[in-house]
Amino acid sequence: MKFTLESKDKLSKARTGTLETAHGKIKTPIFMPVGTVGTVKAVHQRELLDDIAAQIILGNTYHLYLRPGMEVMEKAGGLHKFMNWEKPLLTDSGGFQVYSLAANRKITEEGVKFKSHIDGSTHFFTPEKVMEIERTIGADIIMAFDECPAYPSEYRYAKDSMDMTHRWLKRCFTHLDKVKPMYGFDQALFPIVQGSSYKDLRRESAETIASFEAEGNAIGGLSVGEPADMMYETTQLVCDILPEDKPRYLMGVGTPINILENIALGVDMFDCVMPTRNARNGMIFTSEGTINIKNRKWADDFSPLDPNGTSYVDSYYTKAYVRHLFAANEFLGKQITSIHNLAFYLWLVGEARKHIELGDFTVWKNMMVKKLGLRL
Repeated sequence: MKFTLESKDKLSKARTGTLETAHGKIKTPIFMPVGTVGTVKAVHQRELLDDIAAQIILGNTYHLYLRPGMEVMEKAGGLHKFMNWEKPLLTDSGGFQVYSLAANRKITEEGVKFKSHIDGSTHFFTPEKVMEIERTIGADIIMAFDECPAYPSEYRYAKDSMDMTHRWLKRCFTHLDKVKPMYGFDQALFPIVQGSSYKDLRRESAETIASFEAEGNAIGGLSVGEPADMMYETTQLVCDILPEDKPRYLMGVGTPINILENIALGVDMFDCVMPTRNARNGMIFTSEGTINIKNRKWADDFSPLDPNGTSYVDSYYTKAYVRHLFAANEFLGKQITSIHNLAFYLWLVGEARKHIELGDFTVWKNMMVKKLGLRL
């Protein structure tokens, strides 16, 4: 994998770059749609390619391990072939899912014992096991196995968790050298900065992660309930430490405003379930603010979803029609809003890239943040 920095904003830490993988190039900053179980919910792969223009999407180690399982995945030739996706893929290690299974898991130095949310069966993830699973899935970018502490966490717990994540990271790298790629291309392992809400721990974690000289680095443990200001402070601290010549991935973030503010702090890559999850509940993100399409006020509004045409569906469907689909409980409504929101997120980071290159990113960003905070 190769990352090339191309331009920087004069008034912030925002930057543009190109990430080259075995399955294609990725222009940064970038948003990555979440395809947890090998599908971005309610969206065809053709739509991801042609209508949304996604450059990279995510799969999840925990979920794919449980279903369809690694025997099927290996027989298929990896996730790219299984889901018919020829562009880059990234897999989360399952650490966040383990965090969310607090009532059904036990963490030890060796790894994590947990019960499947599907059938209650017991499984055990170690850093070594996760590396083997991620080799079998075959994503271009794979994440190290970590623990994501809850917010808030006691200092002692956050430090012990961080130290263990660092020890697990060393085991990930050691085992990855023993288990070679399965499908004829290299995979890039990204470490994950942890440390909860504590600045000294975040600083220590970022310095430790940087010392591994990985091909890219991730920031985890944010967007788990902490205030937005704390997220931005943590991101700024960590980005000032992580290598400038490597891509920085902020995991699980977030709202359109979160994305713009973190681009300004030096983040290159984002993912979040928000555009599709909120879409299925009738929330539409637009360049002028946020819409709850289920509200009665849209019943006879025959204007496009976004007046600035941030997605192809804006020229096909009106607010009144999409509201009608939700009122009638027609699944097409959820498909339309999912496609629109994902296209909007990709439009937003594309515009950010354009304005960084033009040299007026900060002015544009501040203007957009005011609009994006509006409820229409």
